[in-house]
Amino acid sequence: MDIKGVVAEIQKDKNTPLVPKVFTAEYSLICKISNYKKPYVSFMDGITMGFGIGLSGHGRYRIITERTLLAMPENGIGLFPDVGFSHIAAQSPGGGSVGAYLGITGKRISTPSDALFVGLGTHFVPSQNLGSVKEALLSTNFSQDPHEDIKTILAKFSSNPDSESQLKQFLPQITSSFGANKSVIETIEELKKYQSSSDATVVEWANEALQGLGKGAPFSLFLTQKYFSKVASALGKNDNQLSTLTGVMKTEYRIAVRSSLRNDFAEGVRAVLVDKDQNPKWNPSRLEEVNENEVEALFEPLSPNVEELSV
Repeated sequence: MDIKGVVAEIQKDKNTPLVPKVFTAEYSLICKISNYKKPYVSFMDGITMGFGIGLSGHGRYRIITERTLLAMPENGIGLFPDVGFSHIAAQSPGGGSVGAYLGITGKRISTPSDALFVGLGTHFVPSQNLGSVKEALLSTNFSQDPHEDIKTILAKFSSNPDSESQLKQFLPQITSSFGANKSVIETIEELKKYQSSSDATVVEWANEALQGLGKGAPFSLFLTQKYFSKVASALGKNDNQLSTLTGVMKTEYRIAVRSSLRNDFAEGVRAVLVDKDQNPKWNPSRLEEVNENEVEALFEPLSPNVEELSV
């Protein structure tokens, strides 16, 4: 069932078992992919968004091509960037600020250099070489160390991107605008300052970032910033559940089950995917109206009649 079908079921019955069933299936699979002992090779040749990143972004070997298009646009449908993207984002450059920038704005990555820089891709393989990579993988008699065999094959067919990473170019601006200590309102204020830059490329970058923010539900933006900040701050702290992907997915399950029942999700899907008028009526409609206690409540343990994610 697609996302429109899920929303239709929620509108019929907010206690539908479909919601926990869908998220349990997705999030459990993500954890299995991450912990899989055998080599897991992802071919991200083309549009890879949302759960596509969940299926590919947590594998050991992540092949991107010149045709790869990556994004997490969930704020634009009143949800939040899930599928463990916060865990990937926390490990991105700038102390996780690059990943936060992508998650909050829904920015699309369309160049191999940017995909490699943020850590979503591990190898750039020109699309004309994909057939050869697949043939090599299928014909190889793997040794006792299959990971070394995979690395040898990928080294043979991968190359360095032709262009420099734009994300790397704007790293100072991204870090100052999307650092973990910045609220969304503070991020917007910082971006507005960059609109007055003497550098036209910085102005263009700031304008685009603000446009991306403008498409997101205020509650979703507030939630995403809070959540990504928590995960980035937990990185490397073994006593914090959010330092591991499994811990992240358990917390994310609580957030997803609850936030999917909010009216913003149904309204976002209506505006973007059903009626396609691109004019959602968010509630609340402004960042200043978001209740922080309501956001924090999403992280709390689920009620006794709803099972936690077991992974």
